Amino acid sequence: MKKVLIKNAKIVNEGKITEGDVFIEDGIIKEIAETISAKSPDVQIFDAEGTHLLPGVIDDQVHFREPGLTHKEDIERGSRAAVAGGITSFIEMPNTLPQTTTIEELDKKFATAAEKSYANYSFMFGGTNDNLEEVLKVDPKKTAALKLFLGSSTGNMLVDDQKVLEEIFSKSPLLIAVHCEDETTIQNNLKECVERYGDDIPIELHPKIRSEEACYKSSSNAVKLAKKTGARLHVFHVSTAKELELFSNKKPLKDKKITAEVCIHHLWFNDNDYQKKGTFIKWNPAVKTQKDQEALMKALNDDLLDVVATDHAPHTKQEKQNPYTKAPSGGPLVQHALPAMLQFYHQEKISLEKIVEKMCHNPAILFDIKDRGYIREGYKADLVLVDLNAPWQVKSDNILYKCGWSPFEGVTFKSRITHTFVNGHLVYKNFKHQPFSNVAQQLEFDR
Repeated sequence: MKKVLIKNAKIVNEGKITEGDVFIEDGIIKEIAETISAKSPDVQIFDAEGTHLLPGVIDDQVHFREPGLTHKEDIERGSRAAVAGGITSFIEMPNTLPQTTTIEELDKKFATAAEKSYANYSFMFGGTNDNLEEVLKVDPKKTAALKLFLGSSTGNMLVDDQKVLEEIFSKSPLLIAVHCEDETTIQNNLKECVERYGDDIPIELHPKIRSEEACYKSSSNAVKLAKKTGARLHVFHVSTAKELELFSNKKPLKDKKITAEVCIHHLWFNDNDYQKKGTFIKWNPAVKTQKDQEALMKALNDDLLDVVATDHAPHTKQEKQNPYTKAPSGGPLVQHALPAMLQFYHQEKISLEKIVEKMCHNPAILFDIKDRGYIREGYKADLVLVDLNAPWQVKSDNILYKCGWSPFEGVTFKSRITHTFVNGHLVYKNFKHQPFSNVAQQLEFDR
């Protein structure tokens, strides 16, 4: 394999920014130093002067829709967009068709990703009301986590049997990642709105239907159950200020048994944006108030929230343009998540070091990912160069999602991903993907 030398970079890693060089051989970071000289003529040199070098982003929550829903997205196109956004590893969700609720279906996904993916990959196994036997067969060293939908979302994987839930929490060999929204509360709210408006419910009522109460009731129940059983719990896409009281920053992440994350859209949008964006910013959980939005950013900086993820969940434009009750929830985000977070840096809402902590280091710690998430000697060379002062606008002709749209269309980002390396291979450079062959790897877990 080729040798790569990245010179003159501002390296953002482990809470500090230093200037230096990084030497890569056989896909591994071999040396990090203030100055490194090429020791042989076969070294490919990248001059990173004026740019920042980050560990590759690890996105722990994507829906790449394969198998069964590939008119929206697939592993190849989704991972291609991801590396353009500086995401070098992803963990994909189980609510596909068929669902990833058997070992057989899980193995099929791994085979597909090995053939098609631009980024390193793993998958979550789906829990249901009746598949505990399959859950217990899952190898924790090869599979990221167990995903439970405690509120119905995309697909039909609602786990609503309290006895089953307690058994899963007590016996799961995996970290349990949960989507928390109380289904009874949502259905009661929805019924009232349908009676008044029919199918064409004003989108502004989405956060009233999928309410703060629905989120808190479900997430507090999950936290209570985790404390009772000792389960390792990770709460996905926290969307309300009220839920933050459920989490703590009193221990280092590696010692936390209960962790939480926030998604890009809940940091970027609030309910004032529904009037302009309509169902294109319809997500589950819903984008809520400006007060919630501001509380989430503060909690991220204060370490109540541990991870930033995308919940990349594409649907076609045609699907999203349906009336409220028929418009699916979710949107595409992997290409624009890191630029959006860097925009917050320019707005002085978060530091570069904190962005790297929440998007690179912490997912690696939280899921026990082996040899990734940091710029360290001996680690895999998943790396991203960003130019903080290279503005570009999101337009239809530079959107890479299979669905062909983005909630960020028209936004001018101040920062640009210039290079993405996956296992030491350059896969993306200045808006162009580079030739490669099977450079992505299955994530391994140090458990």
